[in-house]
Amino acid sequence: MRLAEWCAARWPWIEWDVRRYGEAGANVVASAGGRGGTLIYSHLDTSLSGDPAQDRPITGRTDDPGPLTVHDGLVEGFGLGVARAPAAAALAGFVDAARSGRASPRLLLAGSGTHRSTLTGAAGRRRSTGLDHFLAEESDDLPAAAIIAKCGPPTLLWEEPGALYLRLRIRGGQGAVLVRDSARPPGGVLAHAAPVIEAVERWRAAYVASHTAPGTQVGPAAGLGSLTGGRPDKPDLFPAVLEAGIYVVTVPGARPDDIADDLAGHVRAACADGPLAACAVEVDHDEVHPAAATARYAPIVRAARAAWREEFGGEPPPISGWTGSTDGVVLRSHGVDTVRLGPSARPSAADPRRDVLDLGSLTAYSRLYAAIAQSPQS
Repeated sequence: MRLAEWCAARWPWIEWDVRRYGEAGANVVASAGGRGGTLIYSHLDTSLSGDPAQDRPITGRTDDPGPLTVHDGLVEGFGLGVARAPAAAALAGFVDAARSGRASPRLLLAGSGTHRSTLTGAAGRRRSTGLDHFLAEESDDLPAAAIIAKCGPPTLLWEEPGALYLRLRIRGGQGAVLVRDSARPPGGVLAHAAPVIEAVERWRAAYVASHTAPGTQVGPAAGLGSLTGGRPDKPDLFPAVLEAGIYVVTVPGARPDDIADDLAGHVRAACADGPLAACAVEVDHDEVHPAAATARYAPIVRAARAAWREEFGGEPPPISGWTGSTDGVVLRSHGVDTVRLGPSARPSAADPRRDVLDLGSLTAYSRLYAAIAQSPQS
């Protein structure tokens, strides 16, 4: 609401709309007359929350990340890489495109991005994001094409990998620490986590090696992102369950059931001859979205290539093995041709929670977004 109010005071000739969704979500949607034009998209939420207490399990820090700073042509602050800096460039590019009068672009700064797993919530909980809400509202008037304004590689992306969450559970039996043999296995599942973690790492390496996608811009990746068991406030009890959360970047043709079964097989084999042999091994999966691509000669891709040549004096550099999945997969699932491009960020040397970007690069990308949105090809 503060952002929309600031924008309305600065550019009153543009329609700025705050659209609420869910219990605590809201999008900023803007247009300057006309419908169905190119959508410029980014999101307002950040990968970390910015609350030191909430982020501590990831960052290991309890201090505040501090305010935005600008010095010697560099901007530094929390959450700029995901995704405040490209969102700012998207906003500036939209305003320039709308001011030109040669196009009727729309801007969506979504209140939430795509990647949250539903496996950890209440049974049957539906993933709902700002983009989902926007597309449901605009189902009769979808944009002609879309530009994803996100930090990334210094090139143009028209393909994106998919995203998949896996939940691995090792089920034994609960017990009390003061009676070691009361748990199954003795000492509890946590005491024997090492072979599970090693098996996940071996599976990860095999998955990446066997799921390369030659001839595309994208590639596979996987990693163990969480490991939980028991209650921190009650560590005198052995938990019955060890749970691991694994994020998987998928390539075209990936089958989530097969990926989950393969991981389960690796872990069962690793546990077969040890203390966890009698424990159940379960792997659930939650596919955020499969990999998706826009045709490399689609109008929005041609427009983006032309704007890139005009801005940088050459073709976008080729890329392969890109592992960043974002909201472009959602737009493409609704039939909206989409490109992704944006500035590159680097972590601050003083605090990795803070990102550093070049203001000149941000300005260049805002010009790119405006030029693509104004192109008759888009």
